[in-house]
Amino acid sequence: MSIKFQVNGEAVAVDVPEDTPLLWVIRDDIGHTGTKFGCGIGLCGACTVHVNGRAVRSCITPVSSVAGTKVTTIEGLSQGAEHPLIQAWVETQTPQCGYCQPGQIMQAAAMLKDFPNPTDEQIDQVMSGNLCRCMAYVRIRKAIKLAASRMRADTTENMSGADHA
Repeated sequence: MSIKFQVNGEAVAVDVPEDTPLLWVIRDDIGHTGTKFGCGIGLCGACTVHVNGRAVRSCITPVSSVAGTKVTTIEGLSQGAEHPLIQAWVETQTPQCGYCQPGQIMQAAAMLKDFPNPTDEQIDQVMSGNLCRCMAYVRIRKAIKLAASRMRADTTENMSGADHA
């Protein structure tokens, strides 16, 4: 049976067992290798992707549960590296080994939809399920705050620009 959904805006159909973890479909069948395998039990966050805009752990999400949905991986977050989170990650030199960073960025992107001006406590709470072996948590928080600030400024500029048009 073919399971159909979208990945990064492109329609896909995969013929795999329904209980196949979404992570392996994304990596092995579709070829998007930015999403990483970490723990395999949904505790580390390295495999975080968005399903209909919400952060999920793809290692424990059966592919059958995403039929008819829109999945976004780190590759689909933005064209190139123009997303404010990716730019902030680079500017603040957040990654050390970098392995967990795609999952960190995807979790942060989902969080900023709910908390566009996050406090340290909100960042710590939402990001607590994304583990970093290099202990880059202070830099991760700094990058999130920088990106959030820029995203709010862009929203304000776009709104004020629309008023003058």
